Amino acid sequence: MVKTLKEIADFVQGELYGNGSIKIKGVAEIEKAQTGELTFLSNPKYKIFLERTKASAVIIDKKFETPKIPSIRHDNPYYAFCKTLEFFTRKKDYPEGVHPSAILGKNVKMGRRVHIGAYVVIQDKVSMGDRVTILSGSFVGENTVVGEDSFLYPGVTIRENCEIGKKVILHSGAVIGSDGFGYAKEDEIYHKIPQTGRVILEDYVEIGANTTIDRATLGETRIGKGTKIDNLVQIAHNVSIGENSVIAGQAGISGSTKIGKNVTIAGQVGIIGHIKVGDNVIAGAQSGITKSVAPYTVISGYPAREHKKAKKIEACISLLPFYVKKIRELEKKIKNLERKKPQG
Repeated sequence: MVKTLKEIADFVQGELYGNGSIKIKGVAEIEKAQTGELTFLSNPKYKIFLERTKASAVIIDKKFETPKIPSIRHDNPYYAFCKTLEFFTRKKDYPEGVHPSAILGKNVKMGRRVHIGAYVVIQDKVSMGDRVTILSGSFVGENTVVGEDSFLYPGVTIRENCEIGKKVILHSGAVIGSDGFGYAKEDEIYHKIPQTGRVILEDYVEIGANTTIDRATLGETRIGKGTKIDNLVQIAHNVSIGENSVIAGQAGISGSTKIGKNVTIAGQVGIIGHIKVGDNVIAGAQSGITKSVAPYTVISGYPAREHKKAKKIEACISLLPFYVKKIRELEKKIKNLERKKPQG
C-alpha cells in the first residue's frame, strides 16, 4: 500500500510542510527509516537522528523547528504516528465459522461473522456478539458474555459468569475470573472461601499476556471502559479500576482496592488492599502504596509518598555515607576535647 504525504497529513489532521506528493510506502523508527518511509519525532532525545535519517518525511512535534525534509507538524506526533500505522497495517480477516475441533456447549449464542478457532472450548449458555474472534486453545466458561468485536488471542481463559464488553482485546495467557485469594484460618488450617462473584471488563479494555484478574468473593471485580493493562499484572478479587487508566507490567493490586479514572500505575507497583487511589493519580515505578491516595497526586518510593518529598528523602539517603563519616569525625573530636579538658 502506498499513500502520498498529503493523504497522510489530511488523515491525521496535521500541518503539511514540503512536497505533499511524496509517495510513502511504510513507517519506521527514525534511526532505521529508509527512502519511501515515514518516521516521527516527539522525544527531544532523538533529535540527533533527524539530521541523518534516510526517511522521506517525518511527523514532528509543533514545538520543534521545521526540519529540512518534508514533514507533518502535529500537537501530538506520537498519536499521529499511531494513526498513520492504520494506513499500512492490514488486520487479518478471520473467516466466519467454527473450527471442526472446537467444542461448543448447549445453548451457545453467536452473532454474525463470529470466528471460533481450533481446539477452543465454549461452555453452556455463552453469548457472543457480532464479529467476535476467539483463536485456538482458548476457553470460555458457562454463562459468560463476550461483546461484539472482541478479540481473544490463543490460549486465553475466561471463567464462568464473566462479562466481556465490546472491542475488548485479551492477549495470550490472560486469565479472567480465576479464584480470588481468600482463606479463613481455623485451628491452624486455612479453609478456602468460595469465590462466587464475577469479573466485568467494560468496553475497549485491553489485557496483556499472562495477566490475571480474579473474580470477586461476592459481587464483582470491574475494569473500567478504555483501561489498558500490561503483561504480567495481578488484579485481586473485588478490585475496581476506573475508566481510561493504564497499568504497566508486574504491577499488583490487592483485594477490594478502588482505583479511580485516568490513573497511571507504572511497572512493579504494589498496592495493598482495601484502600482508594483517586482519579488522575500517577504512581512511579516500584512504588509501594500502603494507604489511600488523594486525586491528582504524583507518588513514588516505598512506602509511596508525594513525589517531591520522596525525591528529597532519596537525596538524603544517598548522602548517608557522608553523614556517617562526618559523625565519626565529630565523635573523635569530642573525645579529644574531653581528654584535654582540665580535671577538678
